[in-house]
Amino acid sequence: MKIRYLQEVFIFILLIMLQVILLNRINVFGYATPVLYIYFLLKLPFGRNHFYTIISGFLIGLIIDIFLNTPGMNAAATTIVATFRKPILNLFYDREIFDEFVPGMNTGASQFVRFTVFTVLFHLTLLFFIESFTLFNAVDTFLRIIASSIVSILIIISMDGLIYRKKSSEQT
Repeated sequence: MKIRYLQEVFIFILLIMLQVILLNRINVFGYATPVLYIYFLLKLPFGRNHFYTIISGFLIGLIIDIFLNTPGMNAAATTIVATFRKPILNLFYDREIFDEFVPGMNTGASQFVRFTVFTVLFHLTLLFFIESFTLFNAVDTFLRIIASSIVSILIIISMDGLIYRKKSSEQT
């Protein structure tokens, strides 16, 4: 159990470093910026304490905000996503899953893809509308949401597929 928490801390730090050092420098056609730090909330075990999930979401968003000099936008978006994580999980996964269940490509690829698409779209919609705080440039905002979501979803699913493939090859 303690090893799982250490793994989560390592993933937390790694995702923040990847986002701040590498991914925020990528801007495809001025619209798409990959958002990988949401992967942390996607991979938390189902039975994790709700308070722990919300605090983790807030902290990862706050740290991203500190490094990117954005006044609380990421913290607000990730906190809202973390708050609704369990109901979102229940939409896509069977309700009789066990507490240590970790969503991923190995637990049902189609379910994980739908869960990822919904969560990333939800997160980026919140983030970009908090950032713009207006509907004046709604088309531009929607283009940014769609483009960033596509890039982020592809990276998250590819990364999870590679991790799953690596784990399955190590076990055989």
